[in-house]
Amino acid sequence: MPQFVVERNIPGLGQMDAKALSDISAKSNAVVASLGVPYKWVTSYVTGDKMYCIHEADSADAIYEHARKGGFPADRVTEVQTMIGPETARH
Repeated sequence: MPQFVVERNIPGLGQMDAKALSDISAKSNAVVASLGVPYKWVTSYVTGDKMYCIHEADSADAIYEHARKGGFPADRVTEVQTMIGPETARH
């Protein structure tokens, strides 16, 4: 299944407490379960005013549907073409 990076602009996100982040996560999980299509939320990275999420789905449309149903912004959705890391240098 393709992976996507989802960029979400959320002012004040980095100052949210653990309860607020837990509530956001629970809402996302509920929406994923309700979509009725193959979909996996892999992880998210929280910065000051942005969240960068890695999701797996059949299409960007599914990512936007998740955002719409959850009330989350999805300011930019980009399909991952390839992944590299420290081990890539060994090839």
